[in-house]
Order: sequence, then structure tokens, then C-alpha cells
Amino acid sequence: MDIRTINVIRYITPLREGGSLPALAEGDDDFKYVVKFRGAGHGTRALIAELIGGEIARALQLRVPEIVFLHLDEAFGKTEGDEEIQDLLQGSQGINLGLYYLSGALTYDPAVTTIDPELASRIVWLDAYLTNVDRTVKNTNMLLWNKELWLIDHGACLYFHFNWDDTEQKALNPFPLISEHVLLQQATQLPEIDSICKNLLSGDKIREIVSLIPDEWLNWADMQTPGEMREIYFNFLTERLAYSELFVKEALNARKVFI
Repeated sequence: MDIRTINVIRYITPLREGGSLPALAEGDDDFKYVVKFRGAGHGTRALIAELIGGEIARALQLRVPEIVFLHLDEAFGKTEGDEEIQDLLQGSQGINLGLYYLSGALTYDPAVTTIDPELASRIVWLDAYLTNVDRTVKNTNMLLWNKELWLIDHGACLYFHFNWDDTEQKALNPFPLISEHVLLQQATQLPEIDSICKNLLSGDKIREIVSLIPDEWLNWADMQTPGEMREIYFNFLTERLAYSELFVKEALNARKVFI
């Protein structure tokens, strides 16, 4: 597995208001990317969640825009007129994360588009596994592009890493917040999908994904080296996979409100 590294050559525009200020930017490969900045509110932890979440989704045969590492050099952003954006760019020197920009994509609207139960079940399983709190009716984080469903914005996954204690116990969290998932009502095949997803996600695949995390993103835990921190992520994900029946049962119980 390889993630391309690209230099950002042009900041185009911020994509929405808010603390993280993701932006549309152009890389030196002439393509446009949605940039998630390391200097934003949640720092590199959000980028780690975006990287792991996106690549695990891809391993589960779900559609995710290409993820790339985007490099900002020291000179980038000095001519930016907006002081808030200039501070963000200056605080994001080094490796950031980008997703290929799906030009013309439409936000998924559950009132308009119905998702196949197998696909809905796979996405619900993914988000329960990753403890993703951000795929709700208010913010679906899914796009329709070329008549296909694409997943975006996994930066709110793996929130255990904001409190580094008791990670083994947190891996067994059944994730009650799955009850707010936008696709839960359509996810009628969770037991079958559980078996499929566990076969697709081997320990070797999880380690391969975790190994992609750059060392410079792993500098916020004083007591651990980057290698030790990657091992914590690996152990969390493998333990959670081994006990997937906990979050599948939670999702099935949450679905009873629709029956």
C-alpha cells in the first residue's frame, strides 16, 4: 500500500466555516484536493482518523476518494490576505492530508435517495467499528458522484485517541451513538455483513494501514514513540474487530425502533 505525496501549489478557497477550515487546493500533479490541515483544531489526530478511516473503508470495498499526503512548504500562505487562513497555513507546514476532489458531486440526501440494504449495512458496520460519530441525518458525509455513493470525512472516527488511557477497554465499547446513523434503518443485513467485513479485514491489512501514519503526526503523546503509538492503534483496531459482535448487537438493538 502506498500513499502519494504531492506539493500544494495553490490555495483556492475554504470549503465551509468552522474551526477546521478544510479547503480546496491544487497540487503539483494538476489535480484538485480537499485539504485537511494539521494546524486545525484537532491537529494531527483528525488526520490520523481520516487516513485510517478512509483506508479501512476502502479495504471493505467502499468508495472513498483517493487519499494523498499534501506537503506545504514554509513559504506557502505568506501572501494570503485572510489572517485566520494565513495562520492556519503557517501552522500546517509539512505533511497534511488530502482527498481527491469529486467535482460536481452532490450531498447524499436520505429523503431523496434510498441505499441498497447490503451497502447500507456495510457502511453502518464500518462506522460502528471505527466509532464514527459523524454520519447522521444532519451531516451525512456521503456524496453521490457518477451515480455512485462515496464516503468522505472520517476525521471524527477513533475518538479514543483524545484520551489515551484504558484503550483496551475502549476497544470493547459497543458504541451506542450508532443509533443516530443516517443509514441505520436501511441496514437490514448486519449479521451477514459482519462475517464479510471480518474476512476482508485481516491483521496484516490493519497493520499495513496503520503503518502509513507519518512519524510527524505522532508527536502529541509524551510517553510513547511513534512506533509505540502505531501499536496502540493496531491493538485497538484488532481487538475491536475480534469482538465485533458487541457493536453489531448494539446496532441491531438500535434498529428495533424501526421495526
